[in-house]
Amino acid sequence: MASISIEEISKVYPNGFQAVDSLNLEVAEGEFMVLVGPSGCGKTTALRMVAGLEDISAGVLRIGDREANQLTSKERDVAMVFQNYALYPHMTVFENIAFGLGLRKMPKEDVRKKVTEAASILGLTDLLSRRPALLSGGQRQRVAMGRAIVRNPAVFLMDEPLSNLDAKLRVQMRTEVHRIQRRIGVATLYVTHDQTEAMTMGDRVAVMRAGVLQQCDKPQVLYSRPTNLFVAAFIGSPAMNLFEAYLSDDGMSLQMGSQRLSLGAEALEQRPEWAGHRGRKVVVGLRAEDLPVHSGEDANFFLAKVEAVEALGSELLVHFSIDAVRVSGDQSADDESGEMQAVLGSMGVGIARIEPRANVGVGDMVRLRFYPERLHLFDPESECSLELPR
Repeated sequence: MASISIEEISKVYPNGFQAVDSLNLEVAEGEFMVLVGPSGCGKTTALRMVAGLEDISAGVLRIGDREANQLTSKERDVAMVFQNYALYPHMTVFENIAFGLGLRKMPKEDVRKKVTEAASILGLTDLLSRRPALLSGGQRQRVAMGRAIVRNPAVFLMDEPLSNLDAKLRVQMRTEVHRIQRRIGVATLYVTHDQTEAMTMGDRVAVMRAGVLQQCDKPQVLYSRPTNLFVAAFIGSPAMNLFEAYLSDDGMSLQMGSQRLSLGAEALEQRPEWAGHRGRKVVVGLRAEDLPVHSGEDANFFLAKVEAVEALGSELLVHFSIDAVRVSGDQSADDESGEMQAVLGSMGVGIARIEPRANVGVGDMVRLRFYPERLHLFDPESECSLELPR
């Protein structure tokens, strides 16, 4: 087993395009690290540099205690699982898994032992005599993983291995891949554009944007303490609601559109970092689950108009509009709220996750409760969280 150390690695193509900019990342032995971000953010390029499939323009890559910049893919002792299963259709499952071992001239008895062990881990023991055409998508992906496992590599690299599966099978395979990685205990760098996949699988998650690492931490930390607007908008489903607001001169309230949100002294004591932005424009972030329908008389609510209701059985997703300006966080192109923003014009739109028995309908005006201690505030110019040290 080995670790992966990525130190200030960059990739600049001959045409001048910089795909990865000074990436720093450490993947410990046995750790499952997920690289996530929108298409074109540089995550696959970073993975290919680790694999030796792309030259490194600058920086140092170490696998274990060896500098790997000048090593070939074979010398790096990495195994890569691709989005495309790349199985040989004329070979059985056994032959597909054993293919790489045969090229190494390994004795047949050793090959049989390794393939049998890998098949047991992957739940493929009863399928070893079948050909790929008779397998499901999930089974084919496990065969592709088996081909990597039998090599006993120093590290695993996975490039969106579940993206070709249907939604239900992807959920099942997330658990399977995580279980297999845990059992083998090899450092794994996993690339995906699906933030749900990243959050449910990774020991830690590294969020990338335009070739630059935005934040790397445990999934729950990314969710509860995003360092900037991009991470706040990208992590979480539905995405965090983001609106322009003004923090009052005394810091005791937020002006969001025509409505004033009372913060109170306790919230200010918990968030002393907010003091430097009193009397200034901010971006306020509200998670959907922190906005229940409110029936009390205290001041911690704002009025919103219901634009659509999605009944999901265990919960309702209420799409609402207010007269504050919505901030996209670069997610408007592929998030449902962004589509509704285009329909509703200048009104701010958001989503509240509420209990399924709530009596709400399209066109209703509802009170949405908010919790000052759960608010996220961001600087609209730097896009950084106000909770970060200056």
